[in-house]
Order: sequence, then structure tokens, then C-alpha cells
Amino acid sequence: MPKHDQVIVDIKNYVFHHVIDTPQAWQAARLALFDSMGCAIQTAALSADCRRLLGPVVPRTTTPCGFRLPGTDHILDPIKGSFDMATLIRYLDHNDAIAGADWGHPSDNLGSILAVSDWLCRSVKNGTIEHKSPPLTMETLWTALIKAYEIQGCMLLQNAFHKHGIDHVILVKLASTAVVSWLLGLSEWQTMDAISQVWMDGQPLRVYRHGDNTIPRKGWAAGDACMKATHLALLTRAGQPGALTPLSMPRWGFYDASFQGQTFELPRKFGSWVVENTIFKVMPVEGHAISSVEAALQHLSAMRAQGLENPVSDINSIIIRTNSATDTIINKQGPLHNAADRDHCLQYIVSLAFLKGSPPEIADYQNNSAWARSMALSRLREKIHVRADERLTQAYLDPEVKSLAAGMEVHLENGNVLGEVMIDFPIGHSKNANTQTVVRHKARKNLKLMFPAEHVMRLEAAVEDESMAISDFIDMFVPPRSCSRL
Repeated sequence: MPKHDQVIVDIKNYVFHHVIDTPQAWQAARLALFDSMGCAIQTAALSADCRRLLGPVVPRTTTPCGFRLPGTDHILDPIKGSFDMATLIRYLDHNDAIAGADWGHPSDNLGSILAVSDWLCRSVKNGTIEHKSPPLTMETLWTALIKAYEIQGCMLLQNAFHKHGIDHVILVKLASTAVVSWLLGLSEWQTMDAISQVWMDGQPLRVYRHGDNTIPRKGWAAGDACMKATHLALLTRAGQPGALTPLSMPRWGFYDASFQGQTFELPRKFGSWVVENTIFKVMPVEGHAISSVEAALQHLSAMRAQGLENPVSDINSIIIRTNSATDTIINKQGPLHNAADRDHCLQYIVSLAFLKGSPPEIADYQNNSAWARSMALSRLREKIHVRADERLTQAYLDPEVKSLAAGMEVHLENGNVLGEVMIDFPIGHSKNANTQTVVRHKARKNLKLMFPAEHVMRLEAAVEDESMAISDFIDMFVPPRSCSRL
């Protein structure tokens, strides 16, 4: 009997048969969910640009038993709901990350997971859909999260999609399709059919993340991937067959057509490693910049101790030693055209930290921000030099280390040199002891943008309630009438 490509089989087997048995994974999943919901509410509360992307395709329509989009009044079909939820989580570049040969944001997958599971839960309660398994509870939600994180993260550890011009959200589409198929109650064979559709789909290019082409699409690219994932799973549910060898077929398969004949490398078996090693963003900067911000603030403190209060006039040059991924993604010279450009420019972010004396905030990247027009910031940007370091790159790629290291040396105009400050594991990294406390504080702060403190406490407790129905959890994120944005 013909067989599917082995990667497809391995992903299906993991989704259906792997038992999660480490307390660390469950704890990490709950923290990731809490952080992601905070990111979504932050976006709904603060970003008018994002809010314009949300809502039903036909205005003022409501889907029966539809997904209640957190932080808004929208009730959506699962496909548009997947787009909107992922976009809320991702748009302000404040959600978690994982890195390897490629990069990505595993909480993007919650767009599909939450939209589909909430819609299913409401439909079952209403009697419009018959659904036997899995149970639509918070424990199932945590399971789906862990497995989506693992699929996306393990696939990027040694497979550099960006070297082929392909954007990393292809792995959001892959992970979400696999997990949503399971949530929908599809058979194992149907799930492989759905996964096969991912590889036959056209894949987005990274062009919108680079140079003069950097545009806000990077904020909704994950939403697009989740929307496609949900659609592919639903098409399979409706009876559409898949293909057996969409990866390995000579000439026409993904490997030959899109990956220069290379095959995927999977250095570790699927388990729960990714969710346990996810990097949380405790500041709204591209994740590879976090260590440099921490180093900049340490140097600024040392300068102030010497009576040096003006970084632009007191600094001659700043040397940043980092990994090759940082150099590729956020080492930018020349004009910056929009917020999406600024929050992916290491020189802008570091200059901002020196001039503000604190980590960047979302408003600092906007076109109407004083920093976006600051000549002082532009002059300081020109003094920053970034270079990739082989040792730091190896530590970054080593799954047993996974450092996010950056070293910063500051040369002063008075001839003195502030020696290198090296940050290996910044706050937000799983190896930093302060990460959990700071991430919880971040999530609470974001949720308080829309909800009173007492309700935020109830939300935090709900994240921990394994038996709560997913729809009851989502209902808790309906905004108070006084705070409703949409």
C-alpha cells in the first residue's frame, strides 16, 4: 500500500499518540497562554491599525455559534476568527519566540487553536455539531498548544526556510493544520491528508521583512497562515483527499520545487522541548534585540555614574557582537519607513534604550512618535556597528545551550572604553530565573488595559483550570461595555 512522506507520518503520530508527561511542559503551556492572551488584549486596546483588519468580511454580520474574538465584540466564523486571533497576538511583536536555523513565534498557532476550539465548543453545546473527541476543555487547549509549539519549533531547528526565500510562517500553517485536524476529530488518515495540503500550498516569501520592503504584513502573516490552516483542515473534513508524497515527488514535490532538492532534518523527536524553551518577549522588540537592550541599559548606568548624561555627544562608537541571525534579521542601515521597519532595526532599538534610559515601548515605533523623527537618535544609530560572531552563533544554534547572547562595548569620546557587557540569557529566556515572574507581570499589565484588576485575577486563575470549557474561558475576554473597542 502506498505510504505518505515520513515527515507527515511522524507529525500525525505525534499529534495523536504522544502523551505529555512532564510538569514543566504543562506549566510552560499555561504561562504561554496567559502571555498570549495579554498580547492579544494589548493589541486590541492600543493598535488602531490592527483593529481595522478585524471583524467579519461582511460588516455587521454574526456567525451562529461563532468564535468570540477576545477584546472585541466580533463573533466570527472559524476561518476569519483564526486570522483575527493570530493577528491580535502577533501584531505588536510582543509574543513569544523560538529560534534555530530559522525563527518563529509559536504562539501564532493559538489563532487557529482558539478559533476552532471555541467554535466547536459552542456548536456542540447548541447541538449543531456532533463531536466525540477530544474533550473541549482547557486541558485539551494546553495539549494543542504544546504540540503546535513542538511541531513548529522542531521543524525550524535545523531547516533554514529563509535561505530559500520562504517565510517561517509556513511552519505555523503546518503546525496549526495538524493540531486543528485533531481538534476537529478527523481520523489519522484525514490528518495526513490535511498536512499534505500544506506542502502543496503556495508559500509566502520573506520579502516583507527586509529592507525597503518591510511593511506591516509581518504583523498579519501569522494570521494568514492560521486562516489557511483552518481552511485546509475544514476542506479535508468536507471530504477532500490529500496527496501521499507532496514533499518527495521528483520535480513537482516541495523538496525539488522549493527546497533546492534538500530534505528536512529533524535533530530531535517530537516531545515538549519547544514549549519548555520558548523565549518570552518582556519588551516589544524583535526577540534578537533583547540582550542588546539589557546591555545598553547597563552601559548607560555606568556612563551616568561617571557624570556622562548625553549619549549622542559622549559616545564615539558602540560595538555589538552577536549571532548571525541577529545580523541577518535586524542589522539595518539607512532610512526606516514605518513602525514595522523600526521595531526590526537593532540600531534604532539600542539608540532608543540609550536615549530613553528604559526599554522601548510600542508607541516609540509609530510614525507620530518623537523618536521616529529624532535627529539625536539618527546620529546615535550611525555610531552602532554590528558583527556576527561564530562562537555566539554556535551557542545560539546548540539546542543544549540556546543562548541569545549579545556583547556590547562602548567607546567614549574622552578616549575611555567601557568594556564588553555580555548578556547570554536575558529576561524572557527559559534559563533566566526571573522570566516567569516578569512574564506574569507583563501579562497582567496588558490585560489591565481593558479589564479591572479583579477580573484579571479571575483570568489568571482560569488559565490554570484544566476542566473549564474552552468557550467559558473565551467568554471571560469579552470587553466591558465601557472598554469595548469594536
